Amino acid sequence: MIPRRDLLIAATAMTAASFSQKKAEGAAHPRGDLPVRFALNTSTVRGQKLTIEEQVDLTANAGYDGIEPWIRDIQKYVDDGGSLSDLKKKIADHGLTVDSAIGFANWIVDDADARAKGLEQAKEEMALVKAIGGGRVAAPPVGAHRGDSTPPPLPVIAERYRALLEVGDKVGVVPQLELWGFSPTLSKLSELAYVAAGAGHPDACVLPDFYHIYKGGNDFSSLGMIEASRMHCFHMNDYPADPPLAEIADKHRVFPGDGVCPLPTLIRQLIDHGFTGTFSLELFNPEYWERNPADVASEGLRKSRAVVQAALQPTS
Repeated sequence: MIPRRDLLIAATAMTAASFSQKKAEGAAHPRGDLPVRFALNTSTVRGQKLTIEEQVDLTANAGYDGIEPWIRDIQKYVDDGGSLSDLKKKIADHGLTVDSAIGFANWIVDDADARAKGLEQAKEEMALVKAIGGGRVAAPPVGAHRGDSTPPPLPVIAERYRALLEVGDKVGVVPQLELWGFSPTLSKLSELAYVAAGAGHPDACVLPDFYHIYKGGNDFSSLGMIEASRMHCFHMNDYPADPPLAEIADKHRVFPGDGVCPLPTLIRQLIDHGFTGTFSLELFNPEYWERNPADVASEGLRKSRAVVQAALQPTS
C-alpha cells in the first residue's frame, strides 16, 4: 500500500507542476491546420541505415514538424568528424525542431556505482541533444526493465527520476519518463503518474505510447488522469489484433489507422483535455525497413494526420 501522505505529496507536486514554464525547445506552432505537431522518430526507418543528416533531409522532405533522433546516431555523426553546430543549422534551415531524442542511460538501477555512471551518460547524451537544438530526451526504465529481478519501489524510482531531472537542469534538457509496456515497472499509466508526481520537480513529465499502453495491459481511460501539459511528446503508432497481447512485440507495430487501436477516440480525448504536444511516429516494423524510406516517412505522416483529423470530426 502507498502511504496516504505520499499520495498527497505526489498529487500536490503534480498539480503545482502543471502550469510550470516549458524549458524544452521545439514548442513552435505546427505546420498545417491541426492543434498538434508531428515528428518522425527515426526508428521508423532504422533498417535503412541512414545517417543522421539523411534522416533530417528525409524528415523535412516528408513534411514533418520535427524529428526525434536516436542519440547513438548523433554520437556516430560526432565520432565520424561531424560538427554539432552544422547539424543544428541543418535542422533549423529545414524548418524542423528536435522534439525529443532517444537514449538509454541507466538511471534507475539499484547499484549505486552503475547508477552514477548512468547519470553521467545521461548528462553527456543531453549535451548532444542540446547542441543540436533539442530540449527533451526519453527516460525509459532501463535498469529495471528485465523480468528476472525485483524492480525498485515506486517512491525510490521517483527519487531517482528527480535526480535525473536535476541532471537535466544543469544541461537545459528535460528527461521525459517513458512508458514501456513489457517492463515489470513503469508499464502502467498509474506507475508513470505516481513517479512523475512523486519526483516533486516542476519539469517532471511523461512520454506515453499507444502501443506500450496496450502492451502494459492498461485501460486507455487512465490517460485522462494525467495532466495534458505533462505530456509534451506522445509516441504515435498502432497495433494489429493478432498476435495476442502476450506475444505482441515492437516489431508488430503498424502505421496509425492500420491496426485496431481506437486512435481517433483516444486522440479526441487527449485534445479535449488540452494536449497540444507532438505525436512522434515510432515504429520498428521490419517490413517497413525493406521499403523506400521516403515512402515510409510520407505514408506515416499522412496516416498520422488522418487519425488526428478523424478525431476532430464533429460528433453527433
